[in-house]
Amino acid sequence: MAFMQWSRELDTGISVIDQQHQRIVEFINELAVISATSRDPNEVNRVLAMLIEYTQTHFSYEEKLQERLDYPFLKAHRRVHDIFRRKVDEYQIRAQAGEYVIPELLHMLKEWLAKHIKGEDAHYVEMIRRSLGNPIGTIHLAEIEI
Repeated sequence: MAFMQWSRELDTGISVIDQQHQRIVEFINELAVISATSRDPNEVNRVLAMLIEYTQTHFSYEEKLQERLDYPFLKAHRRVHDIFRRKVDEYQIRAQAGEYVIPELLHMLKEWLAKHIKGEDAHYVEMIRRSLGNPIGTIHLAEIEI
């Protein structure tokens, strides 16, 4: 069983955002597998670097989407992203120094991601839905020009 399961309660209803969140969950689960099997520091650092790179791309996309829609809380949302980046960067530095940080990191990632999706992300998604006339179902990128 995966460390973090994707569930419908994590769906934002915006297909591309949900796909990106699911990929982040996959990286978290890759780290969990490493933790349960090899604990190879090179593997930890490799997957952690990929997670960081992908998350930065995701955050950039979210922030551009919010800019496009004149989201009034963009600055606060960006600040939340920046705080998360700094936390993960600290874990990466510790891991590169040889410290075994996976259990602590996994806990933080799982808790943060679920809370962020259900909280901050749900708030801007609601605004997107309102700006599009409250469509029912999944919103696809073609409906939102970035």
